[in-house]
Amino acid sequence: MSNGNGEKKVRELRTYNQASETVHAGLGRVHSRIRLSLSLRIAAHYCGRMIRTALPALIVMTLAFAAGCVPGFLDLARRVSAQEPDLPDGRYSQAIIQDARAEAELISREEPEDFGERAGEWVRTLFSGGALWRPVLLIEKANAAPGQAIRLTLDLKTLGWIWLATLCGVVVTDLLRMMSFLRRRKVLDRKVLSPIRDMTEITRTLSAANLSNRINVAGMKYELQDLAIVINSMLDRLERSYNSQKQFVSDASHELRTPIAVIQGYADMLRRWGKDDPEVLNEGIDAISQETVAMKELVENLLFLARHDKKTLLLEISGFDAADVVREVYQEAGMVSSDHHFELNPCESAQIRADRGMIKQVLRILVDNAIKYAPADSTVTLGVRRAEDGCVLSVTDRGCGISAEDLPKIFERFYRADAARNSETGGHGLGLSIARIIVVAHKGRIQVRSKVGEGTTFEVSIPEGFSAD
Repeated sequence: MSNGNGEKKVRELRTYNQASETVHAGLGRVHSRIRLSLSLRIAAHYCGRMIRTALPALIVMTLAFAAGCVPGFLDLARRVSAQEPDLPDGRYSQAIIQDARAEAELISREEPEDFGERAGEWVRTLFSGGALWRPVLLIEKANAAPGQAIRLTLDLKTLGWIWLATLCGVVVTDLLRMMSFLRRRKVLDRKVLSPIRDMTEITRTLSAANLSNRINVAGMKYELQDLAIVINSMLDRLERSYNSQKQFVSDASHELRTPIAVIQGYADMLRRWGKDDPEVLNEGIDAISQETVAMKELVENLLFLARHDKKTLLLEISGFDAADVVREVYQEAGMVSSDHHFELNPCESAQIRADRGMIKQVLRILVDNAIKYAPADSTVTLGVRRAEDGCVLSVTDRGCGISAEDLPKIFERFYRADAARNSETGGHGLGLSIARIIVVAHKGRIQVRSKVGEGTTFEVSIPEGFSAD
């Protein structure tokens, strides 16, 4: 028996819990709708504004209504005060009053002794009999005997009803407008707020897999359209940046994979035969050393690019003669490559303020690029000449040249033309990118002229008075 009661209590408790969860879920949906429905909040705000402005509007309308009645009453008072009563007991007929809403009669009264008593008498007379819609006014009569005045009684009931009906019409109109606005909030939501929901949905679903999604600006107007265009522009920049970073990581991984594979291959070869064969041992050590140097150069270039991307690239600015830097690179190039001829023409003295080490690195990159793609026994020419705003550094080779379709891309990271890839020139395709970054950091410019089969000329313009600030 007790077991049956326990099961019954469990069922009742389960039913109570289900009902409680249903109520809480419903209240949560209502709260979420009230909290998140922008159209409902806009409608409620608009209705609140109308309610807050209703009382001032009624006061203004009352004052305007009263101001419209004052000229007629003043004209009535002047007309009556200028006439003598034409009826018994000192009353005025409608022929004189000419206003069915008014009655007038000549009365005798005692003059108040002071202003306060006069004001009290005026108030008592104004609301005599307690009838607000039948005020009584005392008018001084022209050429009247002492103690005489005209008592003018106005019947404002008709005007009062007109005034009350007007105010009620305004209130009812505002109520109808509020009700209509609340009922038509779905139209507002569909026509005005749906673009905001589209923006929300697009931004919510954005990820690395669908960065190409954009907000549809068709049907939007004014500020919402401007906002959608700005967001789409931001997404374009994000997509380009993400694709650039992804390509950068892919290219860096590809470039690192080759030297690692070479080092691993030679390490396996040394493990198998290098212990007993001095020739194999020396070959493996030399190859591993070369690949290590190449990998070190690649890592340093990658770190340079990373510092540039993070805006942490620092310049050590000092004054020096650009011709001295060109001469140093000219002498180093002659020692590094004995297969090429090097010339220094022109070599004009030019004092500039810049980072000496980085300017020298730019020249080394350009000279190294010329050595790689110029045939043996050809001439590579270095030069520096003064300019109006600084100096121009130049490196010219008589190599294979760069095609017109490849020329706009040579400063991209890891980019190498097909001819360069097919040749055994080495390199990672980062040198010219780094050179451009350094030149731009000095607020200069780098230009290239090239013709296939004749050679290439790089010119770097550096301003004279550059400041890192």
